[in-house]
Amino acid sequence: MNIQQLRAVRETVRNGFNLTEVAAKLYTSQPGVSRQIRELEEEIGFDIFGRSGKRLTGLTPPGQSLLPFVERILIDLENIKRVGGEFSSKQEGRLTVAATHSQARYALPHVVRDFRVLFPKVSLHLHQGSPKQVAEMLLSGEVDIAVATEALATYPQLVTLPCYRWTHNVVVPPGHPLLEVNGPITLAQLARYPIITYEQGYTGRSHIDEAFLNEGLHPDVVLTAMDADVIKTYVELGMGVGIIASVALDEERDQNLRILDGRHLFEVNQTRLAIRRGTWLRGFAYSFIETFVPTLTRAVVEEALQNSEAIVED
Repeated sequence: MNIQQLRAVRETVRNGFNLTEVAAKLYTSQPGVSRQIRELEEEIGFDIFGRSGKRLTGLTPPGQSLLPFVERILIDLENIKRVGGEFSSKQEGRLTVAATHSQARYALPHVVRDFRVLFPKVSLHLHQGSPKQVAEMLLSGEVDIAVATEALATYPQLVTLPCYRWTHNVVVPPGHPLLEVNGPITLAQLARYPIITYEQGYTGRSHIDEAFLNEGLHPDVVLTAMDADVIKTYVELGMGVGIIASVALDEERDQNLRILDGRHLFEVNQTRLAIRRGTWLRGFAYSFIETFVPTLTRAVVEEALQNSEAIVED
């Protein structure tokens, strides 16, 4: 049994049992991947994957039992490398963070800037994606830390920590009729106009839909986007009323828009930071987290990781 065989098993599952994609990920050939899997199966005495001809169709029941151990061994191998790096050079290394578009655009720039000042020799890589993509990047080991509002808390393999709470606001062009409303606007008033907001699964969209649904309203959502700046651009063109995250407001960029308070209309959202269970983080990773959320000190994060391991063992 060797590490390459275990990696072949893990990547086969992650890539939907497509050995061509697995071979590309592992920088080897498809026959080489098949051989690694077959040699491991012969050694342990059972088939890990079901087969139809030469095609893999899924995990066998024994293979399903084996997979968590494979994941655990490979995570621990990564942890050993991190421990070595921590004690050989505490100020150097690589940190990879995945975040949604809104987090990367509005919440993280100052964090990244301050972290670079503290650790100029650390290579920092920022990946963007949908909440699901961000979670999957973390689960696969592609990134060390993930930041998102949606999705992260639904994965039991992740340890999630609360970062900050935020609400949605409404943006309209100058002269819009909603600006003439006396007092706070209502969902019924908002639903009279075309709506431009986030795509499903992004930036608290579920809370927007729930609010209208609970009032028995069916707004005309004419355009959706992943990014608040895109939403604001089309609001400026007069195509509809925008509903965006309050953190996405920018006084300098948004001079051609008017902002209406939407805090009373929609449920508060919670942005979370996530780490894979069992992961050993470098010291500078803890510093990045604390730079982002000062209350998430190393002691707090380590306690959360330890508690998650204790729950799994129980």
